[in-house]
Amino acid sequence: MNLRDLLISKLIEAKIPSPRLEADIIIRNSIPNYPLMSDDEKNVALDFLARRLNHEPLDKIIGKKEFYKYEFKVNSDVLSPRPDSEILVEKAIEIICKRDAKIADLGVGSGCLIISILKECPNATGVGIDISEKALNIAKTNAELLGVNDRILFLKQTFNDAINLDQKFDVIISNPPYIPVYEIDDLDEEVKSFDPIEALVGGDDGLLFYRQIAKTSKSILQKDGYILLEVGYNQAETVSEIFLAKGFKLIEIVKDLAQINRCVILKK
Repeated sequence: MNLRDLLISKLIEAKIPSPRLEADIIIRNSIPNYPLMSDDEKNVALDFLARRLNHEPLDKIIGKKEFYKYEFKVNSDVLSPRPDSEILVEKAIEIICKRDAKIADLGVGSGCLIISILKECPNATGVGIDISEKALNIAKTNAELLGVNDRILFLKQTFNDAINLDQKFDVIISNPPYIPVYEIDDLDEEVKSFDPIEALVGGDDGLLFYRQIAKTSKSILQKDGYILLEVGYNQAETVSEIFLAKGFKLIEIVKDLAQINRCVILKK
């Protein structure tokens, strides 16, 4: 049995989705000249396989993930970018278009949201905040790799700290931790064991950080500025109410590809 067939058979046995595709990705990222390979390259491929059979996400194994139109460096220090979040990027680009907009990304993580927006909006600038120094390092690397590092500043801050930023923004975006504590044990193994827990848990009810963002945004958002928030599958209405109570106007609730209410858009 050749190596590719071995990988496929093991992935099928472990009920890993898309085993042929994943086998090819493993080979492509470990053995550049396959089927020609050194012993070291073969061992790397087998190590990747062992990690995948342990349900470690493939993007964490190979260290990169495609999101929107771009490829981002990822590791265990950041949440893996997900297709559900692309709708937020698309809506932000529609709003910003060719304006000289200032964007704040609260909880920047890998940087996939704000960097994708900056790539599409060359006149925009941004600030990305995160409490995790390790996540900020990944975001900085991605900004450099994608050529927008001269238009974005990264700061280690909490959402509450952001109220002290000495500038106002035209657009605030955020995909905050929004999983309630009681739902963590029910998450897929690939999520709860390999994404950083602090990027997942949003307090007892999952809404802790939305409340903080609502408070902070009143101070740092320009008049008529926009807020775009990713929310959990059943949170859109409740999150909207949190912001409406602070005087924001609800503009739109946008569904993701699975027709789940995923992005809440508000205006000051």
